[in-house]
Amino acid sequence: MPPEGAELAGRPADRLAGQILVAMPSLSDPIFSQTVIFLCAHGEDGAMGIVLNRALQQPSFAGLLQQLDIQPSPPQRAIRLCAGGPVEGARGFVLHTTDWREDSTLEIDGTFALTTSLDVLKAIAEGAGPRACLLALGYAGWGPGQLEAELAENAWLSVPPDESLVFDDQDETRWRRAMQKLHIDPLSLSPLAGHA
Repeated sequence: MPPEGAELAGRPADRLAGQILVAMPSLSDPIFSQTVIFLCAHGEDGAMGIVLNRALQQPSFAGLLQQLDIQPSPPQRAIRLCAGGPVEGARGFVLHTTDWREDSTLEIDGTFALTTSLDVLKAIAEGAGPRACLLALGYAGWGPGQLEAELAENAWLSVPPDESLVFDDQDETRWRRAMQKLHIDPLSLSPLAGHA
C-alpha cells in the first residue's frame, strides 16, 4: 500500500483510522509483540499505522537533521523518534496534532495528522511546527483484508487515542496504559489464544 499522503488522502472513508491497535498477549511475532500502533489509514486496500512504543536511541533527532542538512544545528526543538514498523525503515513519518499542516499533510481525524515532507522537520528544527509530534522511521502495513483477519483472530484490540498515549515518552508503560483504557489488566489475559 503506498504511504504517500496525497495517495492516502484519496482513499475511501477509513474505518479504524485514528484508533490505536493494542497487541494481545497471544500475538507472539517479535516485531509486534506488546506493540501499540496508531492506525493512520484503514480501508479496502489495506491499512497503515505507526508503532508508538519502539523508541530509537540512534540516530538522535539532532543527528538525523544533520544527516538531512536541515538547519539550525542544533535544532531549537527536539522530538521523539521511534521505529514505526518493519516497512520502509529509512523513510520518515511525522505523526502530529492538526494545528500545523501543509498541502501533503494527511489529516487522519480532527486531532491527528501525518506528514512525510521535510518541511515539517524544518519547522520543528526552527522551534515551530505542530504542538505535539513524533518522528517514526518506517511503518506497519497490512494488505487488503489482512488487518480484518487479524482482528477476527483476536490478535489486536482497538482503543481510542489520547495525546499522552500517542506522544509522551513513556514507552515502557504505553502497552499497559493502552490496555487499561479498556479496563483490562494485561496480567489477567492468557498469552494463548483459545476458541470455544
